[in-house]
Amino acid sequence: MAWNSFATPLIGKAVRAASRLAHGGGSAFPGRIVERIDPGFLARTLARLPLGVVLVSGTNGKTTTTRMVASMLESLGLKVFTNPTGSNFTRGVVSSLLSEVSLSGKLDADIAVLELDEAYAVHFVRQVRPDYCLLLNVMRDQLDRFGEIDNTARLLSKAAEATTGTVVLNREDPRIARLANVVHAEDGVDVRYFGLDAALRGFFPSDDDMSTTVDAETGESTATMTHTNPPQDVDRPMAPSAEPPEAAGSGESPADVTLLAVGDHHASFGIDGETYETDVKLEGVYNLYNAAAALAAVRAVAADANAMFLPFLGSGAGDDAGTLRRLGISPRIVGFAQSTTQSMIDAAAQVTPAFGRGEVIDVNGSPVELLLVKNPMGFRLSLASFRPEGCDTMICINDEYADGRDMSWLWDVDFTSLRATGVEMVSGVRAWDMALRLEYDQVPLKAVSTELEESVTKFVNANPGTCKHIYCTYTAMLKVRATLGRIADVSDAGVGR
Repeated sequence: MAWNSFATPLIGKAVRAASRLAHGGGSAFPGRIVERIDPGFLARTLARLPLGVVLVSGTNGKTTTTRMVASMLESLGLKVFTNPTGSNFTRGVVSSLLSEVSLSGKLDADIAVLELDEAYAVHFVRQVRPDYCLLLNVMRDQLDRFGEIDNTARLLSKAAEATTGTVVLNREDPRIARLANVVHAEDGVDVRYFGLDAALRGFFPSDDDMSTTVDAETGESTATMTHTNPPQDVDRPMAPSAEPPEAAGSGESPADVTLLAVGDHHASFGIDGETYETDVKLEGVYNLYNAAAALAAVRAVAADANAMFLPFLGSGAGDDAGTLRRLGISPRIVGFAQSTTQSMIDAAAQVTPAFGRGEVIDVNGSPVELLLVKNPMGFRLSLASFRPEGCDTMICINDEYADGRDMSWLWDVDFTSLRATGVEMVSGVRAWDMALRLEYDQVPLKAVSTELEESVTKFVNANPGTCKHIYCTYTAMLKVRATLGRIADVSDAGVGR
């Protein structure tokens, strides 16, 4: 512990307040300052949480899945600390902590659910060994930072290896499923999986399964063809796959949670041999698989809470409250430990979209949907989930550091589903690159401009009452939200201007 650690919360809060005044939103700068003056602040603060830390990482779906896990745990009675804006570097987590800790450095929470960038997860686990690790997928993303996806998988393996409790893996992603090999089972670390029914695997292909536009048009790729026509039948949920788990790359272990069938804001899950159906508020069919991941993680935490805390209860109801007080165990944790599978399903149904991830903003009577895209698979799944018919479409592409400088991945996205309706506007720093890509897929395009704010304003004000889709990379999404905030009611996501 640093000699000046007693002053860390006060200094950090002061820097954070000044940063918000200067930037109009949250910033990682306070976290950077605290990391320098008190390197042990992060580990020391999180070590006090009775249920520990859940680390969420992977290429696609980190922010939404983190939101789902945190929201579900809160709905089930826990106090949860999380980094809700997607500030997923270690200094971003520290900055988020500064807004929640008291001046004495105490964090009033039962558990932390943290989204970590694939590379920064390695830095995080050097300071904090997570109790739970949820790893979603490995796709080509930010090629200038990560290189090939096998390198990304190696980064995520460090998080799995450092985990002390349960590692939850995507059974259908071979690079993620293989990370079970680095888990220290001899130390009591458990491995769980979330997975797909066999009939859905073509709709959620791994990076290796993706095909080109030419493949799709010649019918050679069932993955892409299924991708452009997502299954909608939820009235007759498909039976769990008879295919052995090892065929999906998970060895002999079955999935703890299986996504059986999907539809419009509806999903069926297979858990413990039972089928659970639910409506969801999340946008996009791909988020239904994220829901399966979140359910698997919540079930792992609940199982441990049940094993750790319920044995302390007395046999008589009248003794329970006193026993809990004497042992310093929160009644919230005991209540959570008794959660049923149905209560977890109900909690998942109430989760709303994270900012920019299917978020809908009303602009003069037109619903404007913001759709974050940052790699081939994410863009493909968004195009498949949000049909263009009856809507105006805009695409905003930037190449800032947070987006990835290498935009070559756009050539791995199939845009032919936009041919019939066309694209109204393309904008952002790499607008002309995007326009060229659409030209090759013979998608009609009405306007191109690198002036993003002007283009967004013009786009959303045209054709009042018409639904609008804006596909955008991360920094473009922040600028789009800021622009919309000047003409419509946009919630503060705490990420600055």
